[in-house]
Amino acid sequence: FAAVPGQKDNSRFVTFVLCQLSKTFSTGKYRGQRLVEVGTGPTIHTLISACEYYDEIVVSDYVDSNRREIERTPAIVTDTLRQRVKQVLKCDICLENPFHPVTVPPADCVLSSLCLEAACKDRESYHRSLSSMVGLLRSGGVLVLIGDLDETYYTVGEQRFDCVNLSEEFITETLSKLGMCVEEFTLQQAEDRDSNRKCDYAASFHLIAIKH
Repeated sequence: FAAVPGQKDNSRFVTFVLCQLSKTFSTGKYRGQRLVEVGTGPTIHTLISACEYYDEIVVSDYVDSNRREIERTPAIVTDTLRQRVKQVLKCDICLENPFHPVTVPPADCVLSSLCLEAACKDRESYHRSLSSMVGLLRSGGVLVLIGDLDETYYTVGEQRFDCVNLSEEFITETLSKLGMCVEEFTLQQAEDRDSNRKCDYAASFHLIAIKH
C-alpha cells in the first residue's frame, strides 16, 4: 500500500480503513451496477472489499502519475477487480462535474478516502465539493466517505500542506443539507496527536450515507 499523507502510523490507518470497508460491503447490503471512486490515488486497496458487489468500477484522480499507476494493473490486483475497472478518469472535485468533459451515469455507490479535506481550502469549498460528489449518486445510492477530523495540516517529506478543519457535526449537517441520511459514522482516535509532527488530526472517520 502507498503511504498515506499525514499519517504517522500508516499501518494502523490502513487497517482501520480495510476493516470498515469489509464490514460495509461484506453484508451484501450495498451492491449495484456502478461504483465510482473519487480521488483513488495510486493504490486500489479501498476497492478490494467492494469489487465483488458492483458490475463496473470507475476510478479517478487529479494527478496524472496516479492514474498511470492504476492503469498498470499490477499482478497483485485480483482478476475480479481488474475486469470491473472500466474507466480511469481525470478528476477535479472542485468542478460541478468532477469528470468534465466526461459524463458518468449516476452511480449506485460513490467512495472517497482522504480527498476532500486535502483538495478544499475551507468549509465553504468543502460543501461545494461534497455537493459535486453527492451529485454523482443516483437516488437511493450510498456514499462511503473516509477522512480525518480536526486536522489543519499534514506533511509529505519536508513539504507542509494545509487542509480544511472538519468536525463530525459539520460533516453530518452538510450531508443532511445535501439530501443525505447518515447511517453510520465510525471513529478511530489518533494515538499520538501531541507528539506527531507530520499532521495534527484528532481522529479518522468512516461514514455511510444514503441519498434520499
